[in-house]
Amino acid sequence: MTDRPARDVSSRSGLAARLLLAFVLVVAVAGITAWLVAGLAGPVLFHQHLVGTGVADPAAVTHAEEAFRSASALALSLALAAGLATSLGVAALLARRVGASLHAVSSAAALLASGRFDARVPEPRLGSEFDALASSFNSMAGRLADSEALRQRLLGDVAHELRTPVATLGAYLDGLEDGVVDLDPQTITVLRAQGARLTRLADDLAAVSRAEAPTTSLALTPTRPCDLLQLAADAAADRAATAGIALRVECGPDLPSVAVDHERMGQVLGNLLDNALRHTPAGGYVTLSGQQRPHGVVLAVSDTGAGIPAEHLPRVFERFYRVDTARSRTDGGSGIGLAIVRALVEAHGGQVAAFSDGPGRGTRMEISLPAGERTR
Repeated sequence: MTDRPARDVSSRSGLAARLLLAFVLVVAVAGITAWLVAGLAGPVLFHQHLVGTGVADPAAVTHAEEAFRSASALALSLALAAGLATSLGVAALLARRVGASLHAVSSAAALLASGRFDARVPEPRLGSEFDALASSFNSMAGRLADSEALRQRLLGDVAHELRTPVATLGAYLDGLEDGVVDLDPQTITVLRAQGARLTRLADDLAAVSRAEAPTTSLALTPTRPCDLLQLAADAAADRAATAGIALRVECGPDLPSVAVDHERMGQVLGNLLDNALRHTPAGGYVTLSGQQRPHGVVLAVSDTGAGIPAEHLPRVFERFYRVDTARSRTDGGSGIGLAIVRALVEAHGGQVAAFSDGPGRGTRMEISLPAGERTR
């Protein structure tokens, strides 16, 4: 039991001690080497040079060699003492700074492990390696903080989404049990609607989880962008006609092909069309368009609907995020469709963005995809 505290103390001070020991060893090896060279080779060389000058008096030679050895020993001792003191000072300073930097990292890591996602590491200024370590750690902590905030908001949103249909189902079941509600067609319709809402929420959560999974598999095939847009428009034509919304396709015939998974990209365009049709009033129109850009091809879904305030545009692709003035919880959407869009588009190596001139001025969703070979 007495060994563990000793090991803990050793582990806490191990780096500083090792740095100091390393500097001492370097100075010791250098000193021993210099002493051996000065003690063995120096006198021999001095004697040869002294004899070479023609000094023949043995007493003079002995006296000169003794003076050389004394002067060499004194100079070497002073040099080694100065070197050792300097080395120890530098080692102590470096060990203290490195130890403090690593202690800051370990303390911040411990805070992260305990759930303190605001922990950050100060810039150590010990070189590019330590600065890169601190920067990477802070970036990781920032991403963990964002993920935790998203997780908490996701749990709250899921709870909110579940609360209404579950409460409705519970109220109707209590009414049926107490005999104050009859099991008539209207009641059955309400119960089926709430059950369908729960099923849709579960399906959407499963869909976005699959889309965001790192192992999402895609069957990529070179495809004409105009074909993708036309298929999506055909699939939504009946809904658009029922809602009194004009549906248009604008696509040039010479666009480069794009490598996409037909089913997944159909899901992307279908979600964008559902979103556009849901928030466009009767008499408006929705346009699917394709354009060539320097980096590839842009597929866009534009509408003349409610629009989105500028401050909400960067967040519309987050799970359950709604713009209160233009996205209500009673319009049939689960708030996950655009999150699925972003996940699938990024899986294709593309990007998606939302643009709007403001409330009441429509919305434009753009999908940027890398181009393949030009279609004919």
